[in-house]
Amino acid sequence: MKKQNVLDFFLESKDQTVSGETFQLLYDQEYDMLVTSPKPEEKEIHKYYQSEDYISHTDAKRSLFEKMYHIVKVFSLKKKTKLITRLNKGTGSLLDIGAGTGDFLMVAKNKGWFVEGVEPSDQAKELAIDKGVTLQDDTSNLDSESFDIITMWHVLEHVPNPKDQIKELRRLLKPNGFAVIAVPNFKSYDATYYKSFWAAYDVPRHLWHFSKKAVQKLFLEEEMILEKILPMKFDSFYVSLLSEKYKTGVMNFFKAFVVGFRSNMKAKRSREYSSHIYVLKKR
Repeated sequence: MKKQNVLDFFLESKDQTVSGETFQLLYDQEYDMLVTSPKPEEKEIHKYYQSEDYISHTDAKRSLFEKMYHIVKVFSLKKKTKLITRLNKGTGSLLDIGAGTGDFLMVAKNKGWFVEGVEPSDQAKELAIDKGVTLQDDTSNLDSESFDIITMWHVLEHVPNPKDQIKELRRLLKPNGFAVIAVPNFKSYDATYYKSFWAAYDVPRHLWHFSKKAVQKLFLEEEMILEKILPMKFDSFYVSLLSEKYKTGVMNFFKAFVVGFRSNMKAKRSREYSSHIYVLKKR
């Protein structure tokens, strides 16, 4: 009989975006990951996304922070498109799960990719339609083994059940296809520095908090092999800036830059960046 996995208390963190509620982060030793507790019911989770400050569901450019976010996003979209084209040795079929307002799919489509996207937010979908990108509610109607590449940019931490999601990725990928998964890393220096104020905990929207071991182990259970891990160096600055606001009430750009820079420097040795991109291949 399999021993029941025990979750240990790690820290408490507050929902800084919507509710002001406090949640616990529990450590799962088997997978070396954190679990948000209590986990909101699926029928209730949508209310925690109802905020004008939830930037991935809007194209707002009201503040200096939002303007900077979109400048960096343009650069990042080009890098992401180059990555998937290099992996596939050319263009092909792409599915982006958690597509937000459709910007990544629009860039990939313009580069010759056949694109599909999934996004549950009606607000985000309306903005995507205006850009010529149609998004589905879920993946249930998509054919098995129909995509060369599936991307999830900071999405796996939001899904109700990562194991079920990874099984679905495997179903949808062609043989030897790639899943490209970006998630925050709670073992980074900026996470350790800001502790409960670390913006990438983002409870309760982030239900799971992954380490490199967790991602590798979860995907290996579905016979998907970790090919490479890539750093997301801009994330340390973005996350540190939000974390400063949560900790002190002020977006201290200089302090956030120092912490973000220090996080990237320390990660050169530890290999623990603020966020990672994981490239996983279906065998």
